[in-house]
Amino acid sequence: MPDIYRALGDSTRRRIVMMLKEGSKTQKEIVEAFEISQPAIKKHLTILLEESLISERLDGKYRIYSLHVNNLHNAYEEMLQFIGELLDAQLVSLKNYVEKGEVRDEKK
Repeated sequence: MPDIYRALGDSTRRRIVMMLKEGSKTQKEIVEAFEISQPAIKKHLTILLEESLISERLDGKYRIYSLHVNNLHNAYEEMLQFIGELLDAQLVSLKNYVEKGEVRDEKK
């Protein structure tokens, strides 16, 4: 499963994903959209590739990048579940705290 936090934890990578949401792009098109070097963009693309959020294919001399929508969706669902579990635990703690506070109030 992709590490969505690693993949999208950087604003440049989020922008790349937003670009690819509109359709496949060449590496040149992606590089031209940013004011950073081609090697820096390649590092961001490599992270997105490692986390399986994008794919890369060769078309002649061009590298074409595409978004893996299914993998992104699965990572999103996993993240929602994780956050939901965190919130559930917080709500249980809050409920227990409130109930203890009510018990103390009743004893007075």
